[in-house]
Amino acid sequence: MLSLVRRRRLLAARFSTLPEAAPPAPLDAAAVQETLTLYTNDWRRALDFFHWSASPGGGNLRPTPSTLSRAVDILGKHFEFPQATALLLAHHDPSDPAFLRPALRALLNRLAAANLVDDAVRAFESTAASVGLRDEASFHLLVDALCDHRRVDEAHHLCLGGRAAAPPPFPPGTKTHNLLLRGWAKARAWARLRQHWLDMDARGVAKDLHSYSIYMDALAKSGKPWKAVKLFKEMKQKRLPVDIVAYNTAIHAVGLAEGVDFAVRMYRQMVEAGCRPNTATFNTIVKLLCKEGRFKEGYAFVQQMHKAGCEPNELTYHCFFQYLSRPQEVLALFEKMLQRGCRPRMDTYVMLIKRFGRWGFLRPVFFVWKTMEEQGLTPDAFAYNTLIDALLEKGMVDLARKYDEEMLAKGLSPKPRKELGTKMPGSESDSDNALSGVI
Repeated sequence: MLSLVRRRRLLAARFSTLPEAAPPAPLDAAAVQETLTLYTNDWRRALDFFHWSASPGGGNLRPTPSTLSRAVDILGKHFEFPQATALLLAHHDPSDPAFLRPALRALLNRLAAANLVDDAVRAFESTAASVGLRDEASFHLLVDALCDHRRVDEAHHLCLGGRAAAPPPFPPGTKTHNLLLRGWAKARAWARLRQHWLDMDARGVAKDLHSYSIYMDALAKSGKPWKAVKLFKEMKQKRLPVDIVAYNTAIHAVGLAEGVDFAVRMYRQMVEAGCRPNTATFNTIVKLLCKEGRFKEGYAFVQQMHKAGCEPNELTYHCFFQYLSRPQEVLALFEKMLQRGCRPRMDTYVMLIKRFGRWGFLRPVFFVWKTMEEQGLTPDAFAYNTLIDALLEKGMVDLARKYDEEMLAKGLSPKPRKELGTKMPGSESDSDNALSGVI
């Protein structure tokens, strides 16, 4: 992983300095994907690099579904929807329409995230149709995107209609209802979730393993883990083929309801039943152990992960970062995470900066910030604001203002923070910028 990070940084640097006539650099899809991540907060650089990577004078590497969808996603993140749509359409291949499905998913997801529901529906009706992808699979992508961003009422209306509504484009089946179930669960609308669960029976919709897993997970998250355990037992009584997802949900639920020892017992039952645990299984138990302050047992379970052929991921480390109470232990574990090649995510850095900031230790805060930049990640608004909060806690107003100005210059914040008195770039005073408070 570290070699890939180094390669990505070198590739980005090379792209920044190579003349147009330079010989093509050796590329693969993974390197392009990772390099695009460098420019996630700079859509112009991302788009330039994407075109360069595919050009004969640049990387000369044909885009893949994943690299194209990443580029579309970055454009959508910055509300450049016309360019995102144009990029998608430019790679249409009549012989292989499915090539564009991941990019279509990225476009629909960003439109839904921006609350542009009508535009998302039009993208399905028009853009998807123009590339031969106006089918049930793409319709489910639209529903999933709306549900992901808590526009479940609109998704419900599209799927099931109403008296005055147009009929749905495809008959709603079990998968459609599962997406709506997941949407109500994500929105934490527990009453609507339960009503939809009952409506599935009233409509004669067959419930499958995914239906039960979604509802069981929602029961655990809504503060009723004992009901989730009861539902799991009901699944087994009905002889539904219980998979790893259902077991992981049940392990989490029983851990919340009865404690981590019962979760470990169910884990052993799962292994005895021939269901192989995955990283999520171990993460669930490790988090329950850390929550109870049983860190030695948590580390022991990480060793069991290795023996089971599962590698700890960033979420494994998050379990410890969240509950460890000694700054030295957290910092040492973070360094070990880097040494073992486990790449932290942006929320990893935000979590660590916030924890060290609350403890009042700025040296590790800046160490984490520097590491983030060395790993090739561009700080987002959450990272900047967390760092600024940590600096303000220590009374370092001038330095906090410097980072606020940097965040504004990058376009990551629509207006300055009032407590800092930061000026908008190019303005002489706050009063000169009449639009800063209404963007």
